[in-house]
Amino acid sequence: MTRFILLAFAVSLLACKNPFAPSLADENAPHSRLLTRQRNPEEVLSNFQYAYTFKDSLIYSEVLDSTFLFKSINFNEYPPMPIQWGRDDELRKTAQMFRFFSTLDVVWNTLSQPDTVFFPNSSSEGIGYIIEHNITFTLTLNGGIEIPPLNGEVLFRFIKRGNKYYISFWEDLII
Repeated sequence: MTRFILLAFAVSLLACKNPFAPSLADENAPHSRLLTRQRNPEEVLSNFQYAYTFKDSLIYSEVLDSTFLFKSINFNEYPPMPIQWGRDDELRKTAQMFRFFSTLDVVWNTLSQPDTVFFPNSSSEGIGYIIEHNITFTLTLNGGIEIPPLNGEVLFRFIKRGNKYYISFWEDLII
C-alpha cells in the first residue's frame, strides 16, 4: 500500500504543470503571444515585447547578452551629455521602470534590413555572428493618458551564441 501511495505521488508530481509559467511558442502558432526560442532577432524582439507587456524582469534579462551596452544622450543637461551603462545597470533601471508604470506597451514599427553583419574572430567560442538593425518603435506608458506615446528609433546589435540571439548593444538614435 505504501508503494502504491509513493508511486501515485511521484506520477502526480511528474504530471504537474505550472499554469502561471509562460511556455515556449508552438512552432505552428505564429500569432501567439508566448515566448520564443530567440532563434533570430525578430524572436528576441518578441520576447522583449513580452517582458515589457508583462513587466517580467526575468524574461527581459534573457534577451540581453552578458556583454550588453546601452548608449544614449541626456538632453536634461546642458550641454547634453552622453549616457552609457552595461547590463546590470540596464536591468536595474528597467526593473524600476516596471515598478513605476502600471502599463508598458512597446510596438516595433519597422525593422530595417540587416545593416551590418560582423563575424567575430575565431577565438570567441560559441559566438556565431552579429547583426545590426535600426528599429522604429512606439512606447506607450500607462495607456498614454498622462504621458503621450513616445516614438523613437534605436540601433540594436544582436549577437548569436549557440542557437540563441541576444541584444548586445542598444543605442538610442535621434529622430
